[in-house]
Amino acid sequence: MTLRTTLACALALSCTTVLADDGAIRRATALAQDAIIVDTHIDAPGILSETWADLGEAAPDREFDWPRARQGGLDIAFMSIYTSAREDSEGKARQSAHAQIDSIEALVHRHSDRFAILTSPADVERLRAGGRVLLPLGMENGAPLGDDLSQVQAFFDRGIRYITLAHSAANRLADSSYGAERQWNGLSPFGREVVAEMNRLGIMVDVSHISDAAAAQAIELSTVPVIASHSAFRHFTPGFERNISDELALAIARRGGVVQVPFGTAFVNAQAAADMQARFRARAEFDARNAELAAAGQPTQDVAAFEAAWDRDHPTPTTPLSAVLDQIDHGVRLLGVDHVGLGSDFDGVGGELAQGLRSVADFPNLVDGLLSRGHSEADVRKILGGNLLRVWREVEAGAARR
Repeated sequence: MTLRTTLACALALSCTTVLADDGAIRRATALAQDAIIVDTHIDAPGILSETWADLGEAAPDREFDWPRARQGGLDIAFMSIYTSAREDSEGKARQSAHAQIDSIEALVHRHSDRFAILTSPADVERLRAGGRVLLPLGMENGAPLGDDLSQVQAFFDRGIRYITLAHSAANRLADSSYGAERQWNGLSPFGREVVAEMNRLGIMVDVSHISDAAAAQAIELSTVPVIASHSAFRHFTPGFERNISDELALAIARRGGVVQVPFGTAFVNAQAAADMQARFRARAEFDARNAELAAAGQPTQDVAAFEAAWDRDHPTPTTPLSAVLDQIDHGVRLLGVDHVGLGSDFDGVGGELAQGLRSVADFPNLVDGLLSRGHSEADVRKILGGNLLRVWREVEAGAARR
């Protein structure tokens, strides 16, 4: 196939080039529009809290908005309620999480004909009538829970339906895959309580970002299937613990769970993954040195200068859409087609995305790639969202049995 611009460009907010002929992209677009597409990780809320944009209209500086979601066939977009390790250490994580949920509620209130908050897969068909894009909420980093188990219920009541136990540093629940030192050697005692409470309420346990030991313990402890909401396969990025190992992926699948593949260059490109791991370690050393300087009453080094120098010395490698397709193919071969899905990380990786997957308008490009590699339409539907919805229903059923 050769690069060409399709008729879809005339209808798009910005022209998208795709690897397909006209007949193939028409087939892929039709399937994307007909299937239920679920993306388990879009970082719109954090950006909304910093700089408001009306995502019910065209928002060209973002990767998610309603017009492009409809163009791409996206039906269910998990909004990532992300809080940083710094917000956790400063005691601001809980407030930040509530503010981000408020921003999504405001968006839905502003455009009730275009968006609805989704809290159960049982409501999908009813709520998506009329072309709504449904917005379930996932908490990326369990830091807002603090050390208060009652906060799991409080955030469930606000709509949270998965919790990524930790992010870029250990918290009160679990160790992070990025941490050079491991505080808990897996889950903390409180983290174990949180997993049990999530099972009781019907919140999906998310093992993306956490250490291998923490992920293994969470998978074993959970009485229902778990997810990796946005984790590529470490098979392609050796030594990059942020991506999931084949062993852990198999453990997820054996318990009925699903691995959701992201589109970010840093996850699907080996050089970019190595650079990201190195960046976290270098930044940790930089911060530790600054803490020493501050304690000694000496001037600290400039953080912005550090970041600028890193970006200059580590340019983002160009990554083709085929890198994402390779990830999905590996997952299907390893786990079976019932255990692979999509968690793009749109609006969360600074635009560093595989070619042809630059916004929510581009799901037909992914569908075309899967079809061209021989995946059946029935299997593509599973990957696009059927698998995640099955897991979510099983998690709900597990809570109902308790």
